[in-house]
Amino acid sequence: MPEIKLATWNVNGFRAVVKKGFFDWLATEILDIAALQETKANYEQVRDELHLANGYSSYWNEAQKPGYSGVACFVKTPPVTIGYGFGADNKDAEGRILALDYPEFTLLNIYFPNGKQSQERLDYKLAFYDATLNYCQILRSQGKKLVICGDYNTAHREIDLKNPKSNADQSGFLPIERAWIDKFIAHGYVDAFRLFHPDEAAQYTWWAYWANARAKNVGWRIDYFFVSAELAPQVTDCYITPAVYGSDHCPVILKFKI
Repeated sequence: MPEIKLATWNVNGFRAVVKKGFFDWLATEILDIAALQETKANYEQVRDELHLANGYSSYWNEAQKPGYSGVACFVKTPPVTIGYGFGADNKDAEGRILALDYPEFTLLNIYFPNGKQSQERLDYKLAFYDATLNYCQILRSQGKKLVICGDYNTAHREIDLKNPKSNADQSGFLPIERAWIDKFIAHGYVDAFRLFHPDEAAQYTWWAYWANARAKNVGWRIDYFFVSAELAPQVTDCYITPAVYGSDHCPVILKFKI
């Protein structure tokens, strides 16, 4: 039975991560799909460099605001269909969603909003969460097996960040945000990393740039692969790769059989 290998990575600027060895990483990992978030670039700005992605095609969803947000996918096998929002006619203005539909599964590459800036942005984040769950449920009702990856911008449990108590009132670890992840799981979505590392602490995917946080491993686990319960039995591994630099986030890898 063939095995699929995927990565999710918030690159915090595609043009910046290219200068830090992105294409070497892509070649070394031998991925079927690399799902990137916070690309901060549109296709026209990067098209001249894409020949370096030997063997990969790429798809981009850019924000209307230049240099902001954005997602992309590098793929070995083109999908049957591509979506750019929650539904065919619902392209999001902030470039946060790419949906790649394959016969065996559907990948949702999502850059979830950050709620730290204001109450308005927190409300937007929570509404975006609910729209995600609603759309996933629609796809599952159509018989699709789902992989929902990206920067969720929330640490789920206390073991998912270094300093839970001092961050209890900060967006990214608010009870209402964490409760949505509980709700997501209750609807039949599985945190693939926790399938293999159920109680392992100090496993993070994001570190602040200041105070030497990454060297001290003062981080947060906010980048996830969730899979629908129908796909979970096919998952063979999921792990974090903190030794990969180039961004304030590191890649997460998922493997599953089809």
